[in-house]
Amino acid sequence: MKKLFLLPTIILLVASCKNEKLTETNTIMEKQAKLEIEKVLMNYKETLNTSSAEKATALYTKDGIFMPSSGPTAIGKEQIKASYDFVFSQIQLNIEFYIEEITIENNFAFAVTSSKGETLIHATKTTIPEENRELFIFEKENETWKIARYMFNKTK
Repeated sequence: MKKLFLLPTIILLVASCKNEKLTETNTIMEKQAKLEIEKVLMNYKETLNTSSAEKATALYTKDGIFMPSSGPTAIGKEQIKASYDFVFSQIQLNIEFYIEEITIENNFAFAVTSSKGETLIHATKTTIPEENRELFIFEKENETWKIARYMFNKTK
């Protein structure tokens, strides 16, 4: 009789150890993914501050979508590059990004951020305050996190 109770107890103990290891592995993988996404966001900030349309475009998936607040939606790398070329011909950004949330689900993730700084308008040579809130959707493409969708709007 004791043997009948002992076997299920051992099975439950082994199973719970495996579940703990799996949970621990998932937590480590999620932390790593968040660090990778944070790096993409900081690289993106640098592309904005250096007006690099090529580098900004390289951070997107091949079928990425860029939805600027006052411009048409750009779909795919060619349109995204053209959109950034136009934006950077009009303004020079000097901003800082603040990451508020990153959530990961399999090969997709989203990040909610805000940014604050200033914008130099080339046409008038004037500098104005810049403040936005942003929503990024990331997709893992060839084992690398890339921007799949990006939308922002002004907060003030």
